[in-house]
Amino acid sequence: MAEPSPITDQEFALFQRLIYKIAGISLSEAKKVLLVGRLTRRLKVYDLSTFTQYYRMLASGEHPDELQTMVDLLTTNETYFFREPKHFAYLRDEIIRKRKSASTFRVWSAASSSGEEVYTLAMVLADQLPNSPWEIVGSDISTQVLAKAATGHYSLARTEGIPPDYMTRFCLKGVRSHAGTFLIAPELRKRTSFYQINLTHPVDAEIGDFEVIFLRNVMIYFDPPTKAKVVHNLLPRLKSGGYLIIGHSETLNGITDRIDAVLPTIYRKP
Repeated sequence: MAEPSPITDQEFALFQRLIYKIAGISLSEAKKVLLVGRLTRRLKVYDLSTFTQYYRMLASGEHPDELQTMVDLLTTNETYFFREPKHFAYLRDEIIRKRKSASTFRVWSAASSSGEEVYTLAMVLADQLPNSPWEIVGSDISTQVLAKAATGHYSLARTEGIPPDYMTRFCLKGVRSHAGTFLIAPELRKRTSFYQINLTHPVDAEIGDFEVIFLRNVMIYFDPPTKAKVVHNLLPRLKSGGYLIIGHSETLNGITDRIDAVLPTIYRKP
């Protein structure tokens, strides 16, 4: 079939409102090229010639799976192991080593994407708490990246940043048909779980409470009211004295007064 018609400003505005309504994400004009690149092939799948036709199909409510596909395509973000390593050093040196409780140490990676952050946390906890119970929850709005994360299977090209000692202890290099890949060790994967969670909605109490919540490199996509809503939704799941850690390019200044800054990007709940 012929290429779909170029997206118009009015059509882009429709998708800006739709993704904001669903996920609270503010798509700037600079993201138009990304949106077109990721959604054009979906128009081709359904033999549609305009973005308006695709929008109407999504808005009809008759294709919930396609709506989820659209969300997956527009919310998938790049991540990697040991991103912003000072946070993991603080977790190790200031939070874990100084804790006094013997209860299960629980961490939530609230925007876990394809799982690299979850398994980075798992390596640190396995190293620092070898004889203590711990568990990690990863969540994302994208079902596509959650399915990837649950496998714990990555290309060896993704190992940059993983300390060699951790690579040896916690990662299994693939052989034969799996050459060029590695698998997170089963003893780490069994202490992790993944859930689809929309952070702009109240968080179900069944997920439990946490000593630490990582909410990194996702609030840059939210406007101030949505940031405030997300933090309001997460704080009930953070234990008193627990830590909320955000990305290095993010801040909670003017967003909430219910949590105290310890260091830039690291906050503690009273």
